[in-house]
Amino acid sequence: MSDEQVNEAGRPVGPIGLVAPLDEAKPPKAPEPDETWHFGEHLNPEEEGEPDYVPVYDATAWIYYATGHDAPVRPVLLADGFNSGPSTLDGLYQHFERGESYHLISELHACGRDAVILGYGERSRSILVNARFATEAILRLIAERRGDAPLVVGGFSMGGLVTRYALAKMETDGIDHQTSTYFSYDSPHRGASVPICLQAFAHYMKQVNPLNDALSNQINSAASRELLWRHIETVQDIPEQDSARSDFLAALEQVGNWPRRPRTLGVSNGKGNGQGNDVEPGVVAFRSTGLLFPGTVLYTQAEGDNVLVADLKATWAADETVTTSGFPEIDGAPGGPLASFGIAADALNKILGGRAEAPVPSICFVPSVSAVAVRDIDTTGKLSTDIDALDPAESELDEFLCASHNEGHTEITAELCGWLLERLI
Repeated sequence: MSDEQVNEAGRPVGPIGLVAPLDEAKPPKAPEPDETWHFGEHLNPEEEGEPDYVPVYDATAWIYYATGHDAPVRPVLLADGFNSGPSTLDGLYQHFERGESYHLISELHACGRDAVILGYGERSRSILVNARFATEAILRLIAERRGDAPLVVGGFSMGGLVTRYALAKMETDGIDHQTSTYFSYDSPHRGASVPICLQAFAHYMKQVNPLNDALSNQINSAASRELLWRHIETVQDIPEQDSARSDFLAALEQVGNWPRRPRTLGVSNGKGNGQGNDVEPGVVAFRSTGLLFPGTVLYTQAEGDNVLVADLKATWAADETVTTSGFPEIDGAPGGPLASFGIAADALNKILGGRAEAPVPSICFVPSVSAVAVRDIDTTGKLSTDIDALDPAESELDEFLCASHNEGHTEITAELCGWLLERLI
């Protein structure tokens, strides 16, 4: 390999996200909100005066009033999910309103509901921290509401956990949240899954070149550690439940695990009949043949002990082999999938062009049993539970619905959103 090739291979890859954000903005831009509320501290004052400066706060809400309203009357709070950096409220609006099959904001307005989109200054902060700002938003809605119609509060993916904890803690602290309905939309109540092989690859990229740290830092963020069923901090770590997740679950338990006063609703973007997404265990999910990581191969998760999940190779660094023991076949489980391997391949290809591929681009991120809180996700048998055949009382939620198909994580659909809105009217 020439010196020029070595230098090219060693340069930073650039950001590779753990998950595709809810808020990838697409034209046209969202309409101006009727009101903008900020919560917490101003996070980037050192950047004031810079070109294109936009202030960032701990949390921000955009309010879109229903026809005839000039203040909150029947508000529905929609909280953002997990990623790195601040929420992009323009993109969140696009996600909710400009999907192919359903226009959530318009449908809320048609029901006389005001839409309140809540984003965070840093999405990867602890769920417990962002829950404080959700609490501030709830209290402001109560203070500025006209009339006494109760609130509807919930969120998408991690946002369902942020609002779940916020409401439960308000009850524990004796604060009247005046919320009649809580909802979660494909939220990982029993944990989410990012393949250990992909976590290891992220840490390997950082190990090879510290400037390739975006995905590793995201995986090691507070919120990621709280969300993920199993986590590793470095390539060499043994996969286990992170202490941050243990602490988060303990914090939930201290506030009663769930809000008790509102009716609790949940939907899953995964099937409820136990049928997975046709991802086979132990097959090649990702491979790289370019200068960056030649010969690197990542495999879908299989059951068993000392199961090979990653061969990590770089011309200028030592090889690493990653195995797991006691894992279920979680990549192929029924649930809301993400194009996790596809995102990684696309990011590498932007650097060297066509040198990485993902034969299995998408895998399960939030298993159905997790999204509707009926089973843990530690065995293949539990993941494959026929939820539709269960007594609904087995769920921790009052009511739930699973999708007819395993569809994209947090995808806005007429089936799921229509079911939710029927219960809000």
